[in-house]
Amino acid sequence: MSAMVMSELETLDAADIGALVELEEILFPGDSPWTRQMFDSELAAGHHYVVHRDTEGLIDGYAGVALLGDDEAEVHTIGVRPDAQGRGLGRILLRRLITLAADRRLLLEVRTDNEAAIALYVSEGFVRLGIRRRYYQPSGADAYTMARPR
Repeated sequence: MSAMVMSELETLDAADIGALVELEEILFPGDSPWTRQMFDSELAAGHHYVVHRDTEGLIDGYAGVALLGDDEAEVHTIGVRPDAQGRGLGRILLRRLITLAADRRLLLEVRTDNEAAIALYVSEGFVRLGIRRRYYQPSGADAYTMARPR
């Protein structure tokens, strides 16, 4: 179970959005999980999304980034199915977003109580910039704003 995930990441296909919506509802039930319309809007805006599939072909991880001009990029989401967590998939997804961001400063928000994600981001060179009170709704959870310098 603790083996590193090794298969390739794929560009998100619109046909897979339903699976991402289901994962969002599992992963973020108290914080307005993303809807089909939100993912459709992200793809229509030209943002970059990748997915990972397990050995049975089911999506077990996904991530998205917006490239905002030549200087900045923003992580919009990273999610890993609960039974696939703890095997390095989140790091693989994050590293793909870092690669896509290239020389841009990469920003993100993360719940202040998500210690595993915060540790991952710090280990990949992100630093805390500040806090956004009651950022996640409807739970009212706070978020740290973090950045990975160019």
